[in-house]
Amino acid sequence: MKHLRIKSIVLAIMGIFMVSSCKDITELNDNPNGVNPLTANPSLVLSTVLTETGRAFVNLGYQDVAGIVQHTQKDGWSGGHNDYDWGQENSWSGYYDILRNNQYVYERSVELKYELHQGIALVIKSMIFGLIADLWGDAPYTNALKAAQGGTENTFPAFDSQESIYMGILDDLEKANVLLSKNAAEYAAVGNSDVYYQGNPAKWRKLANSLKLRYYMRMSVKKADFAKAGIETIVANPTQYPIITAAADDATMAYAGNSSADSWPGAVRFDPDSTNYRRIKMCATFVEYLQAGNDPRLGVFANKVQIPLVVDSSLPKGTDRITNGKRYLSPDKVTGAIDTDQEYVGLPVSLLGGASYNMSPTAAQGARNPHVSWLNSMYMQPTGALLKSRLMSAAEVNFILAEAAQKGWAAGDAKTNYEAAIQASFTTWGVAGALPAYLAQPLVAYNGTLRQIIEQKWIASWTAATEAWFDYRRTGFPELKTGPQSKRAALPLRFYYMLDERNLNKANADNAISKLEVTKYSEADGKNSAWSKPWLLQGTTKPW
Repeated sequence: MKHLRIKSIVLAIMGIFMVSSCKDITELNDNPNGVNPLTANPSLVLSTVLTETGRAFVNLGYQDVAGIVQHTQKDGWSGGHNDYDWGQENSWSGYYDILRNNQYVYERSVELKYELHQGIALVIKSMIFGLIADLWGDAPYTNALKAAQGGTENTFPAFDSQESIYMGILDDLEKANVLLSKNAAEYAAVGNSDVYYQGNPAKWRKLANSLKLRYYMRMSVKKADFAKAGIETIVANPTQYPIITAAADDATMAYAGNSSADSWPGAVRFDPDSTNYRRIKMCATFVEYLQAGNDPRLGVFANKVQIPLVVDSSLPKGTDRITNGKRYLSPDKVTGAIDTDQEYVGLPVSLLGGASYNMSPTAAQGARNPHVSWLNSMYMQPTGALLKSRLMSAAEVNFILAEAAQKGWAAGDAKTNYEAAIQASFTTWGVAGALPAYLAQPLVAYNGTLRQIIEQKWIASWTAATEAWFDYRRTGFPELKTGPQSKRAALPLRFYYMLDERNLNKANADNAISKLEVTKYSEADGKNSAWSKPWLLQGTTKPW
């Protein structure tokens, strides 16, 4: 399995090592233009690890996973985004590339006794392995990064169970909590390489413990007593286990905006036709839910319709004209389903002919439809105050605590945590002043239900949609429905194991596939289906 073989250390420190004909064959020359991995400062690689991790989460949460949870839909090249038509192309090789580089950071930091670097590396390891387990289920873990040690068991590693990966993550995060518990002055400096927290160990420690909350809650259906004890221990010991409770401590990564590689994915500066920006439209499911709650975040996420539709039966037959920025139609000119909302119109889920929806004047792929809400214009920019990879937030943490309290666990007051979560999200998106009026609405005022907590968490996960998907799988909320073009009549549950993995590491991949649980929606694919259940969902009735 070529993507799990050890490669040369990350490009940022790569040297070209040549064997000298005049010296012992085991002796390597230093590259005068590079940095020797054996003596390098791990900070040189850490920056790459952090930026690649940030990009990986945005590439999921702003792209196809946003389509799964119906934050957005595409009106061109929409198969993967709208319809879950992935085939077997979802590869984890990029995530293992990050993990290999991160392993170098950790091992080199152990050699140098750099405990801050070690703690950060353990947090990133937990985050990436957690993502792999969340997306696929069982995966190489114990032996995944050991190919340099030789042996078939390391070159073609077995897949650890999803459960054991989660347990290993929790162990690593506990180690990170200890490593990150000192004052900043006691650590070797990280420098500018820390693009999340600028070398602040206290904030990294909060992230480590907040991730523990995430994974305890992830397992709360399958291991309820274990999850309950873990969350209660953290909540009861804030000095020993500080967590993210304020938006100022969110784990985020800003975009530099210097090139397509370090800019927001929709940046038109590096996409002159603005294809990547204009293909993504707001989803009707999301728009209508936000409108029902008079949610001020809608105006931050989306632009208003450029030209609203007005259908007027009093107009002469055959009327189709634009006057004062509105398109007026007589009923006989209306074709197909339309939405005449004068402010925001979302694209329906998995729609056939999405490019022509709502009387679009052109029906080409990714058309410039003026009758559907585009994303806010800030998403055209390469960088900006709100254009960040959001890896974990105070909103998420407070929603976890609200859910734990709603279950009856000792995690504070559910209503207080729920409102704190919404407050954190409002602060993040710059609409904090609108919070009192928002919370006073019947739809939003805390009603004690899990559904309400998860639906609000779904809103707060905008551009970080992976958590909304993982919450949906274990709770069934929001109650999302598929559309006419979706590959199955239910939302998917996981990624397929990719074809190259099945070919190159066949025995281990086949063993992992054999442990998946077939559902009524996965039978056409066999066990290796996006609609088969991994361990986390087996034996449950969720999400369907």
